[in-house]
Amino acid sequence: MTKLYSRAPKRVTLFAGHYGSGKTTAAVNYALWLKAQGYDTAIADLDIVNPYFRTRDSMAELNAAGVRLIASPFAGTNVDAPALPGEAYAVVENKALHAVIDVGGDDRGALALGRYVPYLKEENDYDFLCVINRFRPLTQTAADTAEVLREIETACKLSFTGICACSNLGDMTKAEDILASQRYTQEVAETMGLPIVMTCVQEHLISALDGMENVFPIRHRTHFI
Repeated sequence: MTKLYSRAPKRVTLFAGHYGSGKTTAAVNYALWLKAQGYDTAIADLDIVNPYFRTRDSMAELNAAGVRLIASPFAGTNVDAPALPGEAYAVVENKALHAVIDVGGDDRGALALGRYVPYLKEENDYDFLCVINRFRPLTQTAADTAEVLREIETACKLSFTGICACSNLGDMTKAEDILASQRYTQEVAETMGLPIVMTCVQEHLISALDGMENVFPIRHRTHFI
């Protein structure tokens, strides 16, 4: 029987990974899940590098669910300026808030997280999940993936606490693709010395994954992210 994700959430949950890993999809779906569990939830988009897909693209869905969105005022426009609003500090200052942080792709994007790291370490109530995707060009092996993840850790001066497996081919993803990615995920976990916290799976594929644990249901975007 498939076991759905049921981990008790930390106050702050961060998602980071290489471009196209699925980190924004994971972060948005996780924020919506938190809200559905009854938590006062906000999601902060710290991805000030990637102009192609940002959390702001899900603004309507987040607003409808009552999830507070904190993002650069230039996200979703043709102005690609590396600016973050002052309200982003709410994720570390407001202890009544359950916050999700979408960290920028690779080590360059992770630099924006650096200013919040001292606050996160002081409170020590966070999960920093590395999102991995076997089907992305630069992260198809455990060794290549670990190299990218360690660059992110170095850039933001924060170590990952767990793995969010998100191997997918967008809307072309099949159950066998997810099953075939389990060995890769385990190899990354062993290389990094990290637990596999969740495996993101599109809702309609879950019934075909009998026996898999910590399955996190997601609604996937139509483009590859």
